[in-house]
Amino acid sequence: MPRFSAPFGAGPRPVPNPAADPAANAAAWAGHPKGSAAYRRILAGLAFAGVATFAQLYSTQAVLPLLAADLRISAAEAALTISLATVGLALTVLPWSFLADRIGRVRAMMWGISAATILGLLVPLAPSFPVLLGLRMLEGMALGGIPAIAIAYLNEEVNKAHAALAAGSYVAGTTLGGLAGRLVAGPAGELWGWRAAALAVSVLATGAAVLFLVLVPRAQGFTVAAAGGLRGAMGTLAGHARNPRLLALYVQAFLLMGGFVAVYNYLGFRLSGEPFSLPATAISLIFLAYLSGTVSARWAAGLTSRFGRRTVLIAGTALMAGGLALTLTELLVPILVGLLLFTGGFFAAHSIGSGWTGLIATTGRAQAASLYNLAYYLGSSVLGWAGGLIFQRLGWTALALTVTGLAGATAAITAVAHPASVHAAAGRAGGGGSKAAGGGATVSG
Repeated sequence: MPRFSAPFGAGPRPVPNPAADPAANAAAWAGHPKGSAAYRRILAGLAFAGVATFAQLYSTQAVLPLLAADLRISAAEAALTISLATVGLALTVLPWSFLADRIGRVRAMMWGISAATILGLLVPLAPSFPVLLGLRMLEGMALGGIPAIAIAYLNEEVNKAHAALAAGSYVAGTTLGGLAGRLVAGPAGELWGWRAAALAVSVLATGAAVLFLVLVPRAQGFTVAAAGGLRGAMGTLAGHARNPRLLALYVQAFLLMGGFVAVYNYLGFRLSGEPFSLPATAISLIFLAYLSGTVSARWAAGLTSRFGRRTVLIAGTALMAGGLALTLTELLVPILVGLLLFTGGFFAAHSIGSGWTGLIATTGRAQAASLYNLAYYLGSSVLGWAGGLIFQRLGWTALALTVTGLAGATAAITAVAHPASVHAAAGRAGGGGSKAAGGGATVSG
């Protein structure tokens, strides 16, 4: 067909075709509403991704006393199988986020979870402790592709009115993943050793990874980010680091996650010794306390509509401190009740912090979420290991009081960085926009 050129200003201008412009489609995309089939598939798929990720990441935690006895290493050395995996994850959350900006959230998560599953199956075959540590670090690096991207994917694909609830559902799924891995590892480790425990967890994670790959729907709110180079990437990260509200959330992630992992790393050693002398299977049951986190993560998301994110986050840290106080006794029942409260408080605070990060950041949301995860897993690595030094030298009371101090510091930082007056002003200025962001009328997006 011949082409004709019209003079400037003559004739109607061509009408853009939104279907031919992915960026326009993404900008107009409102997100899947709560209750839709795609919404349910997203939550189910990410829940299975959480199982595959966190079952593998903490696969040795339930059998740390067995691993230490078999390899003739100390409690702090055994905990390196957790710390190095989380170091690997922390080192790669930012690279994974930039990769996801180029190739897509779903594809990047698929690559990460597939590589981690293969590495997880190699862990039980490690011929020595150094090789075991190396494989665990590589496994963590592959797993960095999930938490680095999942929240950004949710914010792009789910209607903003339900973003906080969806984030809470995802965090609840990660608690189930962590719980499943530990409950599988404990009995398997007691019967056949820590290698069999690691293999059993890897098989579980493989099944969960397959279900994730089948369920997760194609992204509709994603647009390929322009390649800004190293300077552009550093500028994005620096902008987030200069934001005091984001910085407060990163400090919260470092302190709370470090304290949380320290408690779970070394409580098993305490319960395996006098006066409790519990076997590995019984010790693995303490991870049932994760169920309180599954409930509290969704509960906390709902409470933001009444009390705001700031109040709910501070309340979560207070609940952690109260739970730790109960673990100072020599009676098993109060210790277990305290662990339930501590775990519920932690996941309430974490679900608020992780979802809040993506809403405060107006640009570079994947990088903002990745900085949160970087701080989160650095805390797990550094404080989770350092807690062992306190436990070995000074005992459980000193460790519990230290973690209580971390929770108190987090509450103080949150109160200062997110003043109530800012939230009230944001609520008046934003009106219903605050609700659309997934919080209450007094919540700033």
